[in-house]
Amino acid sequence: TLQRQLQQSDCQNALMKKVFDTHMLFLQINQSAAALKHVFAALRLFVGKFPSAFFQGQADLCGSLCYEILKCCNHRSRSTQTEASALLYFFMRKNFEFNKQKSIVRSHLQLIKAVSQLIADAGIGGSRFQHSLAIINNFANGDKQMKNVNFPAEVKDLTKRIRTVLMATAQMKEHEKDPEMLVDLQYSLANSYASTPELRRTWLESMAKIHARNGDLSEAAMCYIHIAALIAEYLKRKGLFSMGWPAFLSITPNIK
Repeated sequence: TLQRQLQQSDCQNALMKKVFDTHMLFLQINQSAAALKHVFAALRLFVGKFPSAFFQGQADLCGSLCYEILKCCNHRSRSTQTEASALLYFFMRKNFEFNKQKSIVRSHLQLIKAVSQLIADAGIGGSRFQHSLAIINNFANGDKQMKNVNFPAEVKDLTKRIRTVLMATAQMKEHEKDPEMLVDLQYSLANSYASTPELRRTWLESMAKIHARNGDLSEAAMCYIHIAALIAEYLKRKGLFSMGWPAFLSITPNIK
């Protein structure tokens, strides 16, 4: 009966949220490496049993889980790093299988967002975190069942993009007193996500804030027009808006 309740509305329900939050508490409160091993095993079972809770509907649970696992990838215990990396790889693999072996778009997006948050919250990016990324790549290389599909390439692309975000953030810290250099770095990050509108929007918003802080209001406005055009194009492809990005051509030819 409980399982049926959890599976209601494709696992998008209040009971599922409570069960998930209980699992998350074990990661949010400091645990021993031995206890964490059991928490990771429980999460593997949980994701395996209820994949639609993470890979369908709202992305909240997927985002929260990615954030907590990535935090454990930066753990001081080498065994916890390895366990967290294995769980993350398993999570991405489940996403790929759930999407009928087409892509890991959701976990990719949520992991990059989580990395961006964690840079500010926990200062990840050192050798411990890089070690975890290497473990994930090793899993992708050695997974014989996934040899003839696109999954290993998607995992490598994701870890490469995470490294790019970490490197760019480190450079941004170096150039925080040089607004033009800072915005250039933000712009190249936004461009690297041309095919992922939600992340492109995140970096464009970040650029707009820097411009506004420096009193460069025309440049900030240009960022916001690009964000609006991105959303308009998305709505056009969904059949909800007729014009898409050309709606903004009368404001600036740069919108192309």
